[in-house]
Amino acid sequence: MELTAAFVKFQLAHLHHLFALVCIVVVVYKLSTLLAKRARTLRVTEAFPGPPRHWLFGNLLQFKEGKEFENILKWSQDYPYIFPVWFGPFVCSFTINHPDYVKTILSSSEPKDDFAYKFIQSWIGDGLLTSKGQKWFRHRRLLTPGFHYDVLKPYVKLMSDSVKTMLDKWERYATTDEPVELFEHVSLMTLDSILKCAFSYDNNCQLESGKNEYIKAVYDLSVLVNKRARNFLLHNNFAFYLSPVGYRFRKACKVAHDHTANVIKKRKEALKNVKDLESIKKKRHLDFLDILLQSRDENKQGLSDEDMRAEVDTFMFEGHDTTASGLSFILYCLACHPEHQKLCREEINQVLDGKDTMEWEDLSKIPYTTMCIKESLRMYPPVPGMSRKLTKPITFFDGRTLPAGTQVGTSVFGIHRNPTVWENPDVFDPLRFLPENVSKRSPHAFVPFSAGPRNCIGQNFAMNEIKVATALALKRYHLIEDPTRKPKILPRLVLRSLNGIYIRIKPVEPEV
Repeated sequence: MELTAAFVKFQLAHLHHLFALVCIVVVVYKLSTLLAKRARTLRVTEAFPGPPRHWLFGNLLQFKEGKEFENILKWSQDYPYIFPVWFGPFVCSFTINHPDYVKTILSSSEPKDDFAYKFIQSWIGDGLLTSKGQKWFRHRRLLTPGFHYDVLKPYVKLMSDSVKTMLDKWERYATTDEPVELFEHVSLMTLDSILKCAFSYDNNCQLESGKNEYIKAVYDLSVLVNKRARNFLLHNNFAFYLSPVGYRFRKACKVAHDHTANVIKKRKEALKNVKDLESIKKKRHLDFLDILLQSRDENKQGLSDEDMRAEVDTFMFEGHDTTASGLSFILYCLACHPEHQKLCREEINQVLDGKDTMEWEDLSKIPYTTMCIKESLRMYPPVPGMSRKLTKPITFFDGRTLPAGTQVGTSVFGIHRNPTVWENPDVFDPLRFLPENVSKRSPHAFVPFSAGPRNCIGQNFAMNEIKVATALALKRYHLIEDPTRKPKILPRLVLRSLNGIYIRIKPVEPEV
């Protein structure tokens, strides 16, 4: 017995030593791989000068919350085409901030990078935003009919209804002079709108007391993804899983996924006996979810349940959160520039001619308002940056080349504020978007919805909703700047403000 016990003890000791040895080998291999990758990247950066960096943290220490864009603008002046940014000692992304460079990237079909976007994949799945290759191409083709103008047309009335609900809620602010925090109200409105338009799902989210769980979950997920990206210790999946940030992320994910599953489940039950889209059109307007459930490829194959959930999650997020950001800053800009607000209101009143709702035909009749919308999207792009990972070397117009495997970020904010592209870029000037001025610029100087084959599939949906909301808000209220509450903008998955986006409002007196 003693001999057996001694033998077992000897074996366990050897197993412990073997395990320790394996761990050391893995760590050494991993470290050597990372060091080799760092050395290769450093050689590439010799042709692309950039801001000074810390040997361990890279440029992370320069991205203090609320100050991120100050550095982007400074670096855009120092390096007006492209510069490397280091996230810790091993991860480097090349940031483009000039249209002549971004044209090369966005004209390609290079996939989204597997660094930043992998952090949101467990939330929105492998949908259009994150998928690549044949899967992305197939899904894009199946979903494109969902954004045809015949499908979008009946949405305008539904959007108007959602906007009216929000504007009715604003009555108390108009009579008390209490400031309105735009993002919270607009987020609820765009969620209400997308549920009605894209999912024919009428809920009461704008009138619920307290915060809507889904809105809160999406906001938390955006913050947590950004927090993870900024802390290289959380890049490892296992470390992230064990962290408090990871726990909060999983909890918020469950809320978002339950919401999505509920929407899909209800529609599947409603469409049990429906055979084609024409049968649906006889009863009500066709929506995104109808097309998603009924779409088939050339092999008569539809989307799997997992793919369907991913596309719904992607569209639920992108379709309401990005639009909410864009619209909030548009209303803020008009509050800060009453002279432009006045011209927009006059144009809108002339087009609506006493109507209290927008119609499809009205959307093309408000050119000055559209120019103001575009100028706000230039100054405050809802998606401030995008990122790709090169599958092959890319050479830019000046002869410099980035190798395959490189992460390339497009700073939409940097391009839209680049002083070598835009004269007085910090000045709100809608006349930049007069046709004669647009024709003098690169089409890649203004990319709030990206460009090229991977541009935003829902950009017409978003622009229509923004036009409807802006028009009805200006018809009903004067928007007034609150000089004590300037937004402190910061990058999340969408552009947000650290301290909210506040304005004051007054009713527009009816004409006599």
